[in-house]
Amino acid sequence: MPPGRGWPGDPATARTPVARTPADVTRLARSARTLPVLEARTSVCRACPRLVAWREDVARTRRRAYAAEPYWGRPIPGWGDPLTGLLVVGLAPAAHGGNRTGRVFTGDRSGDWIFAALHRAGFASQPHSVHAADGLTLTGARIAAAVRCAPPDNAPAPDERDTCAPWFDRELDLLAPHLRVMLALGAFAWDAALAAARRRDWAVARPRPRFGHGARALLARPGGAAPVVLLGSFHVSQQNTFTGRLTEAMLDDVLVQARALLA
Repeated sequence: MPPGRGWPGDPATARTPVARTPADVTRLARSARTLPVLEARTSVCRACPRLVAWREDVARTRRRAYAAEPYWGRPIPGWGDPLTGLLVVGLAPAAHGGNRTGRVFTGDRSGDWIFAALHRAGFASQPHSVHAADGLTLTGARIAAAVRCAPPDNAPAPDERDTCAPWFDRELDLLAPHLRVMLALGAFAWDAALAAARRRDWAVARPRPRFGHGARALLARPGGAAPVVLLGSFHVSQQNTFTGRLTEAMLDDVLVQARALLA
């Protein structure tokens, strides 16, 4: 879906600069002074050839169930409350979820789980997320993926992870005045959050805090800023939710912890 072509909530226009190399990503991310500018630039990134080819091929071929629907087929920027205290961090958009709908964790089973839990915890206005114009709003929470494009087999390559990192880093910078809690959905998001914290000169315990459901790590920020608490949860993937490795009660418990930390 080209930018500015009528997609609900499209943050970009035909004039939005496009990152085509890792150096472009670093430059355009660091110079984004507001979240809307960052979201627009993120949404047109073309710096990872394999991911660009994959996301666009999926958008052309489509899944049979969605054959009549247009696909977003572009990177997915962070979404939610710009003054958030809670940042939920995922791995990457799903090929037929966010890559289809244009909003992270929207239109798939994983989204059904996380938004229902956010609703029960008082962060989301409704328990379901179907498409980008379905009326859902988040209050006190924001969601972002560590890698902004849907990857083949849900597995970004290390160089793709590193190329995408400046978008996530800049988002943390812009959220910093209000951010108090990060909730990492899965080990990949946990590691990405810790790596971003180190790049921001936030103090991370040694040895490196280990991921697990209910894991907690205190990230001390320089200059007297309030620390950020990193919480871990098993990912809301069907592999975890269908097998019972992650239950609604387990996810609710972590969000109760997040709510308590914010209070």
